[in-house]
Amino acid sequence: MLGYIVRRAFYAVLILAGVNLLTFTLFFAINSPDNIARLNIGGKRVTADAIEKWKIEHGYDKPLWFDTKEAGAGKIIHTIFYDRSLRLFKLDFGSSDSGRDIRHEIGTRILASAALAIPMLTLTVFVSIVFSMLLVFFRASYLDFWGTVLCVVMMSISSLFYIIMAQWFFGKLLQVVPLSGFVPGLDIFKFLLLPLVVGIVYQLGSEARLYRAMLLRKLARTTFALRAPRV
Repeated sequence: MLGYIVRRAFYAVLILAGVNLLTFTLFFAINSPDNIARLNIGGKRVTADAIEKWKIEHGYDKPLWFDTKEAGAGKIIHTIFYDRSLRLFKLDFGSSDSGRDIRHEIGTRILASAALAIPMLTLTVFVSIVFSMLLVFFRASYLDFWGTVLCVVMMSISSLFYIIMAQWFFGKLLQVVPLSGFVPGLDIFKFLLLPLVVGIVYQLGSEARLYRAMLLRKLARTTFALRAPRV
């Protein structure tokens, strides 16, 4: 078990490193530092001096991958790749091009994200398992058939449709929940109710079908094991 955990952790590090490297490469293959400076300064007629000044202020004047003018580790450290990519592995997120501290932004927004993500994950798994168990219990019946059809229909509908219809019906027409917003404290529940319901309903189709298939496979193996002749 310990070997499996270590192996999976090692794979996760490799995947993160690969995604990080690929994202950085694709981003700067499309956007050069000059284009980034021009977009952030704003305006079509931007002087070369203004672009160069902005690049110096935000660290985009450095070499992209490798600085031949530096010695030792400075060849890697004094690069855009280190500033914008490698420092992430030290949890040093730096600041955005607009000057906002990314660590502070994450700290102020993570509670709101967790307040929605954790209950949605828990309730989605619970509701999906209960619904899939109901389909398996009445397998090969009309309930199983039409329940599976309902799951396929729900999977075929875009999440944007669920969001728009739920906001229009429950938020605008019935006015039982707010359309948007967030407040700390106990009043947070009235803002989380609609996103939770939409998220659970949207994911129910695919999750229930997945758990139904897993339960049917497990049931088939158990039945085969019980019926197998013993020597």
